[in-house]
Parts: sequence; structure tokens; C-alpha cells
Amino acid sequence: MTHHVIRWAADATFAAPPQLPYESTGFTRRTVVGEEDGAVHTGFGVCELAPDGTVGAHVHSYEESFHVLSGTVILDTPEGSYLLAEGDYGLLPTGVPHAWRGAGDTVARWADMLAPVPRARYGYDTRAVPALPAHAPARIDVRDPRTRSYGHFEPGQMDPGKQSQDLLAVSASMRTALLVYSGITVKMMVDADLGAVASTMFMVQYAADGVAGAHDHPFEETYLIVEGAVDATFDGERYRLGVGDAAWAGAGCVHGFTNAGTGPVRWLETQAPQPPSRHSYRFARDWDHLRDKLADTP
Repeated sequence: MTHHVIRWAADATFAAPPQLPYESTGFTRRTVVGEEDGAVHTGFGVCELAPDGTVGAHVHSYEESFHVLSGTVILDTPEGSYLLAEGDYGLLPTGVPHAWRGAGDTVARWADMLAPVPRARYGYDTRAVPALPAHAPARIDVRDPRTRSYGHFEPGQMDPGKQSQDLLAVSASMRTALLVYSGITVKMMVDADLGAVASTMFMVQYAADGVAGAHDHPFEETYLIVEGAVDATFDGERYRLGVGDAAWAGAGCVHGFTNAGTGPVRWLETQAPQPPSRHSYRFARDWDHLRDKLADTP
């Protein structure tokens, strides 16, 4: 049996995560999908940290990736401290100690992707560790190879007409590449190139005529709408998702999307585990086509 979850922005609640093994102040999280929803590979949520808030040093037995949605926040790691702002994203590999500190004068908000899913029976696979040095934070420089676990996204990067080296102002690598097809634009963020092994995170944008027909995957996907509105279908059930709404599709859940407005719709998407090298998409229409051809065969 396949499964999907819809989380409406109007119903969103933020609360301190249960049974934290480390000290924290001013930190809350909105759980979008987790173990209690039947997810195996996906723990996805939205975090908030007050300007004077802190999250104590800890490690996970899962991979964590993040994308800053608004505000600024400081991330402390053994390699250094980083001042993260809206549009920044990054990867925290399994077992890497890290801590968070508030910054600026507004609440910082970021989406996080935890893969595989944290398990309640194992203390949510998190352990406290000794405090990390609080260095003066550095900004992310996407051209500096030393900040190899981080990147930066701007909505303008979704425009295929603005992909020249001068306009991008970053190194000429696949990190700047776009996948463009059928009114759909995809910008990879966290993937194997950034060092991830258990999941991916990327931005998707549909033009006004953007459509993805019914299909499914051998992995789990999560979608957080950040601009516009989309008509989404999951196993035959239709929903209109707007800014702040989120959805999760389990492996084998047949789903499709149509832009519901006259402007672009954009969402943050994750996949876990990482897609296989072949057959990561199974489009229903292709197999329906084969069924019809076989029916016509004498």
C-alpha cells in the first residue's frame, strides 16, 4: 500500500522537539513528516530560532541538510562557524558535531531534511557532545572550495536565460546547472556532488504551463511550497497547495503536478534515499501505452 501526507500552512504548529539530549533556548520546529507518518527515509521539518536562541552541540546518526528560508543564523562546526542567511543551504554529514546560534534581529527559519528518519525508540538518533568553539562566523563563499558543504540559492537562478558565467558570478561547475524540460526547471542544491549519500535537496519551478504527468518513484519525496500555487494529485486525490503548504509521497505513491496560477510556482523538494542511476521515474502513461499496444497485438 502506498502512502502520502499533506500538511497545511494554516495548521502549522512549532514546538520544541521531544526529548532533546542537549540544551536549547528559543528553538522550535514544525514537523512535516516523520516516523509516525510511516516515513522510513525522511524526517522533514521547518525550524525556528530566536535571535538570542541557541541549540547545543550534538551529533546525529543520520544525514542532515538544510535551506535557510528567512533571517540569519550561525552554524558552529569543528571546521569553523558560518553566518547563514536566506538562500543559503548546506549538508551536515552523519556524525559531524554541530550547534546553532541566533543572529540578527529576527527569528531565523530554515527547512531541514533528516535521512534516514530519526527513530523515537533510539532517542531520535541524536546525542549531545561537548560544546564547540564559538568562532567569529564567516559568510558562505560559493567559489571557495573550503566551504565545500554549503551553497547559495537565489530565485533568479531558475531563469534559463540568466545562466551565463558573468550573471551567475560563481565557478563554472555542475553546481550552477539547470535541468529544464516541459515548462519545469530544476536547480540541484544538496546531492552527491556536495557530499550527501542518503538524500537530495533541490528547488523546482513550474512555468504557467508547467505539467508533470502521473508518475512514481522507488524513494520518498517531500515538497514545501515557497511561491505560487500548484494542483497536486497523490494516488488519485487532488489538492491545491499554496505557500507554506507541504506534502510527502512515499515510495510507489503515484503523483503529478500542474501549475494552478498564471505565474511561476516554486517548491523545495527532497528525495530519500538518493535516486538510482536508472528507472528513478515510472510514468503511468508510458506503461498505459504499452498496455494498449499489447491489447492491439493479434
